[in-house]
Amino acid sequence: MIRHFLRDDDVTPAEQAEILDLAEKLKRNRFAARPLEGPKSVAVIFDKSSTRTRVSFHVGISELGGSPLIFTTATSQLGGKETPADTARVLERMVEAVVWRTYAQEGLEQMAAGTRIPIINGLSDDFHPCQLLADLLTIREHKGGTAGRTMTFIGDGRSNMGHSYLLGGVTAGMHVRVVSPDGYLPREDVVEDARRIAAETGGSVLVGSDIVELTTGADIVVTDTWVSMGFEAEKQRRLEAFADYRVTREVMAYAADDAIFMHCLPADRGFEVDADVIDGPQSVIFDEAENRLHAQKALLAWLLAKAKDETVLLRD
Repeated sequence: MIRHFLRDDDVTPAEQAEILDLAEKLKRNRFAARPLEGPKSVAVIFDKSSTRTRVSFHVGISELGGSPLIFTTATSQLGGKETPADTARVLERMVEAVVWRTYAQEGLEQMAAGTRIPIINGLSDDFHPCQLLADLLTIREHKGGTAGRTMTFIGDGRSNMGHSYLLGGVTAGMHVRVVSPDGYLPREDVVEDARRIAAETGGSVLVGSDIVELTTGADIVVTDTWVSMGFEAEKQRRLEAFADYRVTREVMAYAADDAIFMHCLPADRGFEVDADVIDGPQSVIFDEAENRLHAQKALLAWLLAKAKDETVLLRD
């Protein structure tokens, strides 16, 4: 059965854990899974600039035995003449899966509708589920697991990261807190979806604007840029709105003594986070960045196996 990964709750809690278990194995043995040997190709499409997504998918597809076909919307018919659905129907006859880093979530949904190969959200304005898999893998490594841990996201709760931390975090059984100024709280439908999942996993959701209340006792403190791609025209207004939501040493002091700090990068030091936090001993940002590779390899291998109703085969 064809499965897509367009948002974090496209997998069940058990499936998410299965993918993360596989990621741990592939991190220990990077060439244990070779489902793309041939080589078979995976299309990776970019509407937005990228470092981590581009490199991690290129390297990951290669390590799975495949050939990464990387191109931009601007250099393809998808840039205007062809619908996402038609593009997918063409690509499905030539490649094994499609990764698309884009703007509107709707385009991904159109591409996935009726497609015979897995479609993966490499980032959209609404969700960044591949980043969450990497973050959860990082939390497992540094905290011994995710269930019962408290994670506080400070920043734009209506952003793709704010939404994905809610959905992906509670799917992993975490207590997720999102701290944002008024006007930037997460979409209510995403909050409700997260609460529904949390009721099944033992996690919880707390959303508000009090940075002290929602950071106190947190095991993980996370932030992201205040000005995401596509919102550059709002930069000054956002800098003013988020001025009191910077992650500083004082903010980290409210969290647990052994709390870790995470950021999906790129970071604007002195804005959403101070340099002495992101470059300090509690920061695990480069483990987090590396884990994009291992988590996405596991996701691709898992989706390709599901498409054939098989399990992922691992070599010794």
